[in-house]
Amino acid sequence: MEISQPLAELDWIPRPRLLALRRLGIEAVGDLLTHFPRRYEDRYQFPHFPREESDVPICLCGEVIKTSLRRFGGWKKIFEATLEESSPNALSETLVCRWFNLHYVQKMIATGQRMVVFGKPRLRGKRICMDHPEFEVIENDEEISIHFRRITPIYPATEGLSQGALRSIIYRLLNEISDEPLETLAPGGLVHGKRGDAIRAIHFPENWEARDAAREHLVLSEFFAMQMLIASRRSDASIRVGQAHCGSGALLDKFLKALPFELTGAQSKVIVEIRRDLAARHPMNRLLQGDVGSGKTVVAIAAMLLAVEAGYQAAFMAPTQILGEQHYAVLRRWLEPLGVRMALRTAARQEESFLPLVAGDENADVIVGTHALLYDTVSFSNLGLVVIDEQHKFGVAQRARLTAREPAPDVLVMTATPIPRTLTMTIYGDLDVSIIDEMPRNRGKIVTAVRDESKLGEVLSFLRTQLEAGRQLYVIYPLIDESEKLDVKAASAEYELWRERLHPYCCELLHGRIPAAEKQEIMERFRRGETSALISTTVIEIGIDVPNASAMLVENSERFGLAQLHQLRGRIGRGEHKSYCIFLTSDQSKETSGKLAVLERTSNGFEVAEADWDLRGPGDLLGT
Repeated sequence: MEISQPLAELDWIPRPRLLALRRLGIEAVGDLLTHFPRRYEDRYQFPHFPREESDVPICLCGEVIKTSLRRFGGWKKIFEATLEESSPNALSETLVCRWFNLHYVQKMIATGQRMVVFGKPRLRGKRICMDHPEFEVIENDEEISIHFRRITPIYPATEGLSQGALRSIIYRLLNEISDEPLETLAPGGLVHGKRGDAIRAIHFPENWEARDAAREHLVLSEFFAMQMLIASRRSDASIRVGQAHCGSGALLDKFLKALPFELTGAQSKVIVEIRRDLAARHPMNRLLQGDVGSGKTVVAIAAMLLAVEAGYQAAFMAPTQILGEQHYAVLRRWLEPLGVRMALRTAARQEESFLPLVAGDENADVIVGTHALLYDTVSFSNLGLVVIDEQHKFGVAQRARLTAREPAPDVLVMTATPIPRTLTMTIYGDLDVSIIDEMPRNRGKIVTAVRDESKLGEVLSFLRTQLEAGRQLYVIYPLIDESEKLDVKAASAEYELWRERLHPYCCELLHGRIPAAEKQEIMERFRRGETSALISTTVIEIGIDVPNASAMLVENSERFGLAQLHQLRGRIGRGEHKSYCIFLTSDQSKETSGKLAVLERTSNGFEVAEADWDLRGPGDLLGT
């Protein structure tokens, strides 16, 4: 078996599981063996059956002394298996395991069998019960279990692919593959020990020490590979020939004089850095970091004007059609009075776009678009600058396709997701980094508060006072539609409630399944003030700029990541008015409390990024 072998060639993996694995981006043997656990559960056997409840899942072993099937509610069934400790004593309690409407369980469990169960013991009347525990029937005490009585891996999964199925497939692969192919999964010569042993131990460690050693081995290997790649990128960039942009800066001066505000010191400093790069013969490769609302777009316009004045074209690539059209409208408002010719290219709107286009991209000075800019139908006569907004939304291959031209264009990538300094130096070692760490002076303060769901009535009263003062607001939900599996509110289901709550003020619903043209119209009405409240999903996370929006309510805020909540909060506080962001949750867990406390404490995106790093680590460093 080889690392590159497609999983589809293994006839023992059922097709439905192959399709589920494909949804996770897993198609080859190597993909699955490097699909590492996201956490582990201690499933070593608990010595005795508990006599009280536990909020922590535990692993128990016992003999089935009784089974029964009961009906309730007409057609619904409960299958119960009563377990007794293998070595009972006078203080021992039995354990009742219950499964609701799972008919296959009844066929797998019989009286007299020994079995292992894993779940949370709960007190039901006078009985200790486990509802829907994971279980395994013990046929032979010598048999090695991959699910119980050990440190058990828990993987990122998807619908149609259970943890048990995923563990079983990975375990079989590790048994069938030799050490030699495994050695290719990580660079060697960095740490002691075989890489194949580290791969095996990270999936099925014998103890915590083995898990830690395997993790250290693989982390060092990945870090080394990443640094080699970054060094290679920087070396390649240093020998590429670019185009020096040596205009007088007259267009830029006109633009800056027309602005109704003064640039911040940070913006001015970054423009100087970019101008110096553009004048050099080697292509610019610069990352621009700035918090939400810090004024990155103005800096990008300045860079594009310098390129246009020097006789080159500039391309501005946005991650979504909506954001692309919003950027087009903003850029057109500033650039057309300066005589700059504009074009828009998105996947849904080509020549038939209702937005004005010049006759062919090759005649435009600035072309705004999405990934549609990568199409062969979009031609550039003299591309000199590429600006990529929210660069983390694009894959490496997508960015490379737009910039892989000769002579090489200058590249400015922007992100409103602040990155911790250590991580920036690690990931973006091949880029020069500019930071806008200063907010415009005319921005209102944002007050952030965390409230329990039981306080919704008080929150509603406060939101109405904002509407009565002539302001607008957002209400954000994690889902479009309700889910049977998740106890989470959804935008579509709550929309009518909000129409009643906020009557007579106008509300509209916005989410990702609404057609693009209709989405644009909804946001335009909100921008013009015709709509007072937008009931939305995270589709508004990036790019909406409505200075009159002064309040935001995020329901089920525990369902969002820290960085995402900060991005959402950035939709308000864009005008001169004081703004209010309220995170509603009923989750009192330590993780949620810690996350929301960070947002209450600071509105500085770089501090949020550092806290996010501390809370959940760096994630996938290099991306795709």
